[in-house]
Amino acid sequence: MTTLEMFGAYIFYYPIIMSLIWMIGGVYYHFRYERNQPEYPALTAYPLMSVLIPARNEAGNIRETVEAVLDSSYPNYEVIVINDASTDETESILRQLVAEHPQVRLLNLTVNQGKATALNYGFLMSKGEIVVTVDADCMLDARALHWMAWHFTNFPRVGALTGNPRVRNRTTLLAQIQTAEYASVIGLIKRTQRVLGKVLTVSGVIAAWRRQALLDVGLWSNDMITDDIDMTWKMEKRFWDVRYETKAIGWMLVPETFWGLWRQRCRWAQGGVEVIRRHRNVWADWRQRRIWPLYIDYVLSIVWAHIFLICMLFWGYGQLSGDWFFIAQLGNPVALWNGSIIAVACMLQFAVSLLVDNKYDKRMWLTYFWVIWYPVVYWIFNAMTVLVATPRGLTKKFGKAAIWASPDRGLRAVTHDAQQK
Repeated sequence: MTTLEMFGAYIFYYPIIMSLIWMIGGVYYHFRYERNQPEYPALTAYPLMSVLIPARNEAGNIRETVEAVLDSSYPNYEVIVINDASTDETESILRQLVAEHPQVRLLNLTVNQGKATALNYGFLMSKGEIVVTVDADCMLDARALHWMAWHFTNFPRVGALTGNPRVRNRTTLLAQIQTAEYASVIGLIKRTQRVLGKVLTVSGVIAAWRRQALLDVGLWSNDMITDDIDMTWKMEKRFWDVRYETKAIGWMLVPETFWGLWRQRCRWAQGGVEVIRRHRNVWADWRQRRIWPLYIDYVLSIVWAHIFLICMLFWGYGQLSGDWFFIAQLGNPVALWNGSIIAVACMLQFAVSLLVDNKYDKRMWLTYFWVIWYPVVYWIFNAMTVLVATPRGLTKKFGKAAIWASPDRGLRAVTHDAQQK
């Protein structure tokens, strides 16, 4: 077998094998943890929960985000919004909310210092035994805090919990594909990782943390471009249990322009590379062996993206030049019979996600048609972001604070009430 043939086989078999693992893990999780669950968990205590909402230039979203938290059915919580030097009307809106609601407090930063630093400052203001972090575009389900509290009150080794982010703006093809992605890819992966005992990353959109665990790992690292991935690994290296709770739902906005999506995925890819660099010392400690499969899988996914683009370039060269060596050796990594099998696997995977996720999102079946575009277009797009972001992640100098800008929040938002119907 030639090198190109091995590359072609890797492109084909890696996603197929991982898809099978995710489907099996997702189905097992569903029957083990989700099936026949009550609307609310049985709680014997209601510890104070501090909801931290970092925001920068979120005038269009911050009020509905805060009000969604205030609509929570959980009886014991506080809300702290950290305004990170916004240049729009965010501060004035927050001051109005503080005046209207005694549970809401505002921390106003005058210099943009980044999300991680904002969370660290907010933590110092908080009083809760459980700290919940919510993005400024995320609208919490009324039951989310209940389900988060249940894990922390019943399992002392739980240090972090990742919630279940759902897409609420679905007005474009990009948003429809991301809706399918969060259910059929991200949702199934998190279920499988929960079954295996190690979660790669909490979702920064909606997550909860034990106060003691946050202090144990030294709070958020302000020099990492993706603070959520880094914090997850810090927790697990200190042997805290990190869990996934599907019923802790948060409705979020996703990018609906290619540029907005490009920026988001480049940041994710760079953050992943930074994390495997910073935490490579897991290989020097036998006690960290349960993290090794996550590390290997993440590296393999980065390698896959590079090989995928290399093979696409070779195949394209063969088509343009008429060089049948490349065409015969490689074939089209997207089209032909193997691409059809990948497409079928993708549709089957989404069908599985529909079965396990339908009760959380009754309208998700409407996105089923669009999922076929995921392996055709999205793979190329994501592979290109990995190609661009990998050198940045490998050469990033740690120690310098990572500041932020408010991401693309989509072309049109769907209200929380409409989404719940």
